[in-house]
Amino acid sequence: MVFYESVHRIQKSLEEMAQYFGPERPASYSREISKKFEETARGTLAELIEHVKTTSPKGEFVVVVGGKG
Repeated sequence: MVFYESVHRIQKSLEEMAQYFGPERPASYSREISKKFEETARGTLAELIEHVKTTSPKGEFVVVVGGKG
């Protein structure tokens, strides 16, 4: 599943995805694709939530959530 999200909603959206799909669901997000400060993070939804909480996210995000295993 692919989602597009703004910096203002990324944490809440990841939290809602973890609640609905489960915190151990594999996922990744990329921000600022094809720009100087491009970043990609991979892990579980729970790990991505922690990453967003400990960094200062900027830009727009593409979130990819793995299917049910």
